[in-house]
Amino acid sequence: MLNDLRPEPIRTPALAQLDGIDHGFFTRKGGVSDGLYASLNVGLGSSDDPALVRENRARVARQLGVAPTHLVTQYQVHSAEARIVREPVAGDRPEADGLVTDVPGLAIGVLTADCGPVLFADPEARVIGAAHAGWQGAFGGILESTIERMIEIGARRDNIVAVLGPSISQKNYEVGPEFVARFRLADPKNDRYFAPAARERHAQFDLNTYTVDRLRAAGIGATQVDRCTYAEEELFFSYRRTTHRKEPDYGRQISAIVLEGN
Repeated sequence: MLNDLRPEPIRTPALAQLDGIDHGFFTRKGGVSDGLYASLNVGLGSSDDPALVRENRARVARQLGVAPTHLVTQYQVHSAEARIVREPVAGDRPEADGLVTDVPGLAIGVLTADCGPVLFADPEARVIGAAHAGWQGAFGGILESTIERMIEIGARRDNIVAVLGPSISQKNYEVGPEFVARFRLADPKNDRYFAPAARERHAQFDLNTYTVDRLRAAGIGATQVDRCTYAEEELFFSYRRTTHRKEPDYGRQISAIVLEGN
């Protein structure tokens, strides 16, 4: 059953070893939603019952040791916009794809269903960040923008650690010739992120390696969880899997990070 008693997020050594910081790459397990949304769907923009989504978000917040009001997400638009937040968001969520904070007890998170969730931390400055990095965001600069916002509030570039969570793998990410051309035009070296696809003139895109390489090129330490949202249906929602099946909607999982203490 997907409707377990409580969420059990994936935690990574790179972040778990940092004192005073908690994090989780949450899966679809541990919530109360049913059907296409089973079970920990936190997507406010989905057609799921809003009351069930609120309960799922409350479960995530409790797992991170914060009140439901102190789990902050954004209205994601595949942009390069990152925002500094220092208090809970009341009313409409900000339109952005990155959040950073230095406030203990305020959990910041991003929602995904194939795109790459990236969690950041500078344990010395006690500054954290979260970025939603699909291909558009990663290509457009959301990773670098999030790092810059962290530096604005005291982080040091060489102290920042970043981890890319579960996202779609190269094996399951077929793209068309226009997509490949865009990346090649930006930098011919981007060819290394593409492998031949079964369909003529199509390619398989390695979003994970591209994202980690962008993070490292920005001067920070970066690793990845290396889990595929498309392939692991029991654990993850996937927009592309839903599209291939012609299903009417899909759930979203959350990845979040918090500075402990208040």
